[in-house]
Amino acid sequence: MKCILMNKNTEVLSCDFNEVSKFFDKIYEVYNIDYAPYILKSFYIDEDINDTPFRTNLSEWFKGRGIPSWRDKLDLLLLRLNVVAPSELLDKAFGLSLSDQYWLKPVGTDIKYEDINFFDNDFNYAEFMEASLSKNSKMIQNASSLKTPNNTTDGMLKKAWIIENGTRYLLKGGYKNETLQPFNEVLASEICKRLGFDHVEYTLDTYKDTVVSKCPCFITKDTELITCYQIRNDMKRHDSIEDYEEYIKKLESEGIKDVRTKIENMYILDFLIMNEDRHLNNFGIIRDVNTLKWVDVAPIFDNGQSLNIEYYDEEELHISSEGKLFYEVKPFDELIKVVKDIKRIDVSKLEGLPKWFDDLLHQYQNITGYSDTRINRLCILLNRQINKLKKLIENS
Repeated sequence: MKCILMNKNTEVLSCDFNEVSKFFDKIYEVYNIDYAPYILKSFYIDEDINDTPFRTNLSEWFKGRGIPSWRDKLDLLLLRLNVVAPSELLDKAFGLSLSDQYWLKPVGTDIKYEDINFFDNDFNYAEFMEASLSKNSKMIQNASSLKTPNNTTDGMLKKAWIIENGTRYLLKGGYKNETLQPFNEVLASEICKRLGFDHVEYTLDTYKDTVVSKCPCFITKDTELITCYQIRNDMKRHDSIEDYEEYIKKLESEGIKDVRTKIENMYILDFLIMNEDRHLNNFGIIRDVNTLKWVDVAPIFDNGQSLNIEYYDEEELHISSEGKLFYEVKPFDELIKVVKDIKRIDVSKLEGLPKWFDDLLHQYQNITGYSDTRINRLCILLNRQINKLKKLIENS
């Protein structure tokens, strides 16, 4: 299929898209490289766009928009959707997403972005939501249910985009038989609210006796999320604090304000909830797709892999988790050292937080089946991290 890769209403390039392999067989012309997906710019060589890594990475970028192979219970989801592989879903809705404005426009059509984007136009989500989140679901019956932004969602957790009162919300479940992730997302939101950190607001909901987290889409039809991974892609890798410092300098050079403070806030949160999964694709920046201006650091999101207790007994919690600082894995007591001015944090605002979390976990105890002992241990761990932060502030 000959088509044009679009960024909203801007033509990026013309190409042949293979509808079977889901790869780009040929690129005819690049019109606006500045409006291309950010990660592709470092591969662009104008003289020969087909014999360089540019075309290969264009295909890899597009494939990466799809549901990953490590999605929890992927085989069951594909069976319910009546497809063999996640790649089959990629072009069902022009490759559109709720994280950016890229789409494939078939040559010779008069399709308009305004008529198809998922920010303005409703989509059928009920069957996909059931296929993804329900314990028991039939095979999808309505073909229009495959024309949704759910085709372009990343991550390992079962999830689904829905619409409520015109707002796009993302629902996420737990991983396999673990159900703590949604509670961790809400805990992270509560901490961010109390400490004044910019964040995506998560709440709890239930879907067919399953607890899920629920958050609004923080991208609009005029913006896109550019992840840290994309930004760091063409920068030298040091495997040290230099990666962190160079990233901050890059964002500052693009005119974003208070970069260090906002990124430090993310690592303060990770310290408090012992978030093990701050990988380079769950933080980044927001860019205006019309002007290409870097608007701000993305609000803090995706905090579910936290408070992981290996096991506990009557006297001790057994914890082996570590956090991530770019390409490094570090103990949380080392991770927090990236914060240069820890005294700016008013830790008194976290007073009563373990009790708040205890109440939240008990509220859903009839669904999760958490024992009183497990809830108690989770709150002890949270309280321990708060007290550690207090001591760090006092001793700084």
